[in-house]
Amino acid sequence: MRAAKICNNMILGATMIATCEAFALASKLRLDAQAFYDIASVSSGQSWSMTSYCPVPGVGPESPADHDYAGGFVTALMLKDLRLAIEAAASVDADTPLGTKARDLYEAFAAQGNAALDFSAINTRARRPDNSL
Repeated sequence: MRAAKICNNMILGATMIATCEAFALASKLRLDAQAFYDIASVSSGQSWSMTSYCPVPGVGPESPADHDYAGGFVTALMLKDLRLAIEAAASVDADTPLGTKARDLYEAFAAQGNAALDFSAINTRARRPDNSL
């Protein structure tokens, strides 16, 4: 069961980062966050991170993003699971470059004082054009 949990959370951590990056790019391209969500959430970009836990406040169903990233699954716990996944991968000689990159990004994010925020707060790059979250 532990193996399934850390593998699942490795997918979740990497997917959340990709979702945040896509929202950040959409914002820089001046695409409205809600319009992007409406398209991506029913297209090939759809994921749980997008449709159930959208990292942008006011977009999609209610999530920790709508509560200043309080509550939810804190960054420290995501980082713990990513570290465990990378350790497990190393123990069986599995190549996990995306999982490793996700761990590195969450480590940097936590080191900036964000360990107690929900893991979707890594979304700080996904600000809206008016620079609000």
